[in-house]
Amino acid sequence: MASKLSKRLDAARSKVDRARAYPVGEAVTLMKAVASARFDETIEVSINLGVDPRHADQMVRGTVDLPHGTGKTVRVAVFARADKADEARAAGADVVGAEDLAETIQGGTIEFDRCVATPDMMPVVGRLGRILGPRGLMPNPKLGTVTPNVADAVRAAKAGQVQFRVERAGIVHAGVGKVSFDEDALAANVKAFVDAVNRAKPSGAKGTYLKRAHLSSTMGPGIRLDVGSLTA
Repeated sequence: MASKLSKRLDAARSKVDRARAYPVGEAVTLMKAVASARFDETIEVSINLGVDPRHADQMVRGTVDLPHGTGKTVRVAVFARADKADEARAAGADVVGAEDLAETIQGGTIEFDRCVATPDMMPVVGRLGRILGPRGLMPNPKLGTVTPNVADAVRAAKAGQVQFRVERAGIVHAGVGKVSFDEDALAANVKAFVDAVNRAKPSGAKGTYLKRAHLSSTMGPGIRLDVGSLTA
């Protein structure tokens, strides 16, 4: 006998035309209409790119400051000493430390979603690569998370800055808001993310770069997006 959850999912899927690519505004409206979970679901955009990330000149990564934030509380850890540590705390960092923080992480405690480090701390942070790397938490100067301006980095993360990196299959995705956001805010966040991915187009990309895109919620069906409406 089908559960109430599976019945809700089936009902939601029946409202989505799988053969159609929806303009972003219409897709957001439909996504909000079919969301049926009893919590505020996260909205995610997934884009299939015409790249092979096994080649260095086809790697796609970057950051984007979503105009309406993500709706998620982001916990930030900062590797810094002395005045820079004080600046990080004043900006709202949740965890600040140096060798002591490294020992905590090595012990298996990782209570943060973003990690920032001052350049002088990278010899310490570098030893954590096998732990932080697979989790997407390794500080990187290209993403603005290895920087002397730790206060700015903390504030950006707290305000809704999103990091993205293409996966092996050529897919890049990110959470861009919550079902509770109004439609204009969600549409603006979706377009901001797509614009950032477009700007990150690598020199080695050939042919069609943005191939397909989908919008989905935590418990809802995927909705195919009209790529043209994302770049207009």
